[in-house]
Amino acid sequence: MSSGVAMSSTCPGLYCGRIMVNDTVVGECGVCPRGERVNPQKVCEPCKESPELYDWLYLGFMAMLPLVLHWFFIEWYSGKKSSSALLQHVTALLECSVSAVVTLLLTEPMGKLSIRSCRVQMLSDWYTMLYNPSPDYVSTLHCTQEAVYPLYTIVLIYYAFCLVMMMLLRPLLVKKIACGLGKTDRFRSIYAALYFFPIVTVLQAVGGGLLYYAFPYIILVLSLVTLAVYMSASEIQSLQSLISKKKRLVVLFSHWLLHGYGIISICLLDKLELSLPLLALVPGPTLFYIATAKFTEPSRILSEGGSRH
Repeated sequence: MSSGVAMSSTCPGLYCGRIMVNDTVVGECGVCPRGERVNPQKVCEPCKESPELYDWLYLGFMAMLPLVLHWFFIEWYSGKKSSSALLQHVTALLECSVSAVVTLLLTEPMGKLSIRSCRVQMLSDWYTMLYNPSPDYVSTLHCTQEAVYPLYTIVLIYYAFCLVMMMLLRPLLVKKIACGLGKTDRFRSIYAALYFFPIVTVLQAVGGGLLYYAFPYIILVLSLVTLAVYMSASEIQSLQSLISKKKRLVVLFSHWLLHGYGIISICLLDKLELSLPLLALVPGPTLFYIATAKFTEPSRILSEGGSRH
């Protein structure tokens, strides 16, 4: 089978190719080395392109995911009277930032805050293990590779560095500053991270391709839902109550940044300035909520229903 494949003019399957050495195609059809992918002529060629804006937005989304989860669980377990939450938030930001920089420096080209990549062409590029051909319908030619190099593995490497940085920095910090909490409560945000890191890793490993195409809509939907839930739980029904506390403004502007991030990602525009007018829609959901909150007040609905009877 292998000799028949080697002598054929083109290699079977979508991702099988031959290696080129000194401008000469050599070897049998097979998997391309890491950092290369097959071209239309079924020859492996190095990934030399720079990521598109959409690729960077995807990497930014995957990088923000553990950071947002860190902040959520820190806030959830720190308690209202704890003064250590802010410092833990800053530490989590530092952990993820350092991990991102180290990951970029260790990715080709080494030592630079830039990467070279292969262009994502279709969804199957993320799942090459499902497209190994069987030329004779008996034996399988294994050509599984990272056709979207390095968008698949760079996220997994980043998560590994985030976990290492957290285990090095956070326990010592929490032990010193979280004195207002119990011995078990002060480490709960770290325990939560030990649960969600495997989950986001599996999410990237299994659903990376789906997330690549769906993340702009995920950002918009989740940011809208969480903002509405927060404003409802905080009983915010006017602009005055919204701006009365600094924490509410921080939450509001954070959600607005996510709104803008999702809008820009959906636009898929090469020139960022063309999508800037659409950013005027960012405050829309907040203003709509404040304008309509008084009409959906449960006590008012109940009182009006009682008066009719």
